[in-house]
Amino acid sequence: MPEERPLTPEQLARQAAQHVESLRTAGVEWLPHAPLPAVVVSAAAPVSLPVVNEAAPVQRALLALDDAAPVKESLTLEQRRQALAALAQRVAQCTRCPGLASSRTQTVFGVGAPDAELCFIGEAPGADEDRQGEPFVGAAGQLLNRIIAACGMTREDVYICNILRCRPPGNRTPLPDEAANCREYLDQTLELVRPKFICCLGACAAQNLLGTQLSVGRLRARFHDFRGMTVMVTYHPAYLLRNESAKKDVWEDMKKLLARMGRPLPSAKK
Repeated sequence: MPEERPLTPEQLARQAAQHVESLRTAGVEWLPHAPLPAVVVSAAAPVSLPVVNEAAPVQRALLALDDAAPVKESLTLEQRRQALAALAQRVAQCTRCPGLASSRTQTVFGVGAPDAELCFIGEAPGADEDRQGEPFVGAAGQLLNRIIAACGMTREDVYICNILRCRPPGNRTPLPDEAANCREYLDQTLELVRPKFICCLGACAAQNLLGTQLSVGRLRARFHDFRGMTVMVTYHPAYLLRNESAKKDVWEDMKKLLARMGRPLPSAKK
């Protein structure tokens, strides 16, 4: 018989991913953590141990996301940044929604601080975002920047992403199966950034994140919980461009959010 060669790390990762997917298909939703097995070394047969490098924690973090294990506390800021970049590369190759994959210019992942306290979640990329590869860079994005600035923060202080990572044709509302296909990427992004607070911009973001059919009017002005993260729902900046009277409602929501975050209103600063 030919000598059996040991599997490469890439082959092991592929087998692990396939095993996780088979368990998920079978209805298994979580797995208990187990310690790594001890390595038994025979004196007669020296063993070549793998080299530990800086990328190893990032690889472990991405694998841990499959069983919903909290990873933020175990990763440095740079490792979280690398893990988000690796996840963005996976998203860039995604073809789960053939229609979106064939019509997009590029995927639009997320932007901001990898350890942000506050994350803004919108609906989906538009034409400007599809062209530039960054969320909220068009007219609605400029308004969001002004909202963030009014709260005493900058775009670099927060994290910004969308329910979908691809632009729907004609900027239509994401379809349920498209949101479901992209949900893994949203959950993994939130698990890596692990913000304490989330602001859902518009009905699509709020309904998909919270699993509800309630309108923004019914959801806003109060707090919700998502896996231990405090969620505020408010109107999407694109809605404000068409309905300026709603800006006062958004500002009221932001003031409530800032108070919960323990941050003073900029106008109250001495």
